[in-house]
Amino acid sequence: MTTTDTNESTNLSQQKPRLSFWQIWNVSFGFLGVQFGFALQNANASRILSDLGADLHSLSLFWLVAPIMGLLIQPIVGSASDRTWNKFGRRNPYILAGGIAAAIGMLLMPNSAAFTTFMVPLFFGAMMLAIMDASFNLAFQPFRALVSDMVPAEQRNVGYSIQSFLINIGAVFGSILPFVLTNVIGLENTASAGSVAPSVIWAFYIGASVMLGSVLWTVFRTKEYAPGTNGLAPLEQSDTERSLSEKLSEFFGLMKSMPTTMKQLAVVQFFSWFALFIMWVYTMPAIAQHIWGIEAKWFDPHYLETVGTIPDHIAKAKGTAGDWVGIIFAAYSLFAAIASLFMAKIANKIGRKLTYSLSLLAGGIGYLSIMLMQNPELTIVNLGITQIEVPMGAVSLFLPMVGIGIAWAAILAMPYAILAGTLPVKQTGVYMGIFNFTIAAPQIISGIFAGWILTSVFDNEAIYIIMMAGISMTLAALSVVFVKDGAEEESTKTNDNEVTA
Repeated sequence: MTTTDTNESTNLSQQKPRLSFWQIWNVSFGFLGVQFGFALQNANASRILSDLGADLHSLSLFWLVAPIMGLLIQPIVGSASDRTWNKFGRRNPYILAGGIAAAIGMLLMPNSAAFTTFMVPLFFGAMMLAIMDASFNLAFQPFRALVSDMVPAEQRNVGYSIQSFLINIGAVFGSILPFVLTNVIGLENTASAGSVAPSVIWAFYIGASVMLGSVLWTVFRTKEYAPGTNGLAPLEQSDTERSLSEKLSEFFGLMKSMPTTMKQLAVVQFFSWFALFIMWVYTMPAIAQHIWGIEAKWFDPHYLETVGTIPDHIAKAKGTAGDWVGIIFAAYSLFAAIASLFMAKIANKIGRKLTYSLSLLAGGIGYLSIMLMQNPELTIVNLGITQIEVPMGAVSLFLPMVGIGIAWAAILAMPYAILAGTLPVKQTGVYMGIFNFTIAAPQIISGIFAGWILTSVFDNEAIYIIMMAGISMTLAALSVVFVKDGAEEESTKTNDNEVTA
């Protein structure tokens, strides 16, 4: 990025008016619903696909849909939204379209067994997973750019922290919903081979409604600034006036000239998202095996075909373990929401880099400590809304979730806060889309190799793949040292000069 672009970015960002707390809240509120749906997917997609016939090796391959969709869609949507302006705004049209499409996917995915006339339920479920992920990405990227468009530089830490808080509140309720529907409402949480538990089906119905409602709130409560005003660059040349070769040439040119800070953050992103992908895919089988004592063969569809009917005690244990994944995912999201309330103040005091690094280190320690949580002794846990009997090891999982939650809060906020100040204003959307490569690529690599590693190296003992994720998250923490936060360093110099003066 040239000095001119840097100065342009700084001058334009200074022209943005300060926003009230509730204005920033409205800008980010749609994140709550999108993450509500995303959390339902993260906690239950492996469970749904496993019930529909996927084995442990293929689970990570099905999950590849998510990063591939992000890789394809976010840069395209980012570039398109940079060139859009209509009565709905610049980013809002894409946010609204993504919300509607994701809701449709959420309504259909858990009902895959009902479409056996057309295709195998497992592949219909995979198709709906693809639609959901494409739609989540269609909404997520413009949301990131919307915050950057609307929030002035001096409120950026606060803006991304509120965004992180809402994301994690949505994740808490999305993750815990199937458990609540089973243990409070009374819906069944077990599933026969080739079907999905009723509690999961209804959770996806509710999630679709919440997601669409929150997206509509942001779209109709946020009045976007017109291009060329309030610190925003004017619209660029319309895509209809340029050839495909010109578009591709510009895109790859931007890839080559991306800011140095983005390249350095890409290393951190690789290790952290590699670890997150493993957690989302394999936590359910890992704790079912490691804590509930379910043998790996009960996750093998070929073995299940030979036994015909799954024994009641195995089905119940898998259902309880699946529900408990929702509980602990809700826990790490709750801890992340709490951490996000303090993260902006901590970052302002000790710096974004140190805050980011220490947070990721806490996550790495959290992953690694899961190995110690294996006590099979049953205990009654009072969760306020209900009581449940689970192994002591399952209860102990709340401790690792503290560290993982802190890491998740930082991952959602710190890289974007560091990156936003280095981007040229007129290309914020497309660069945010390109930055998604650093999220999608490690997940794709993880998806391709994690299943093979689990079966060939770890003999389907999923707890060891979680330990590998812990090492990866620790490497992410160390990688932050090499990131240059130019905006923060410039701010520090300015403050030092003011003190000297």
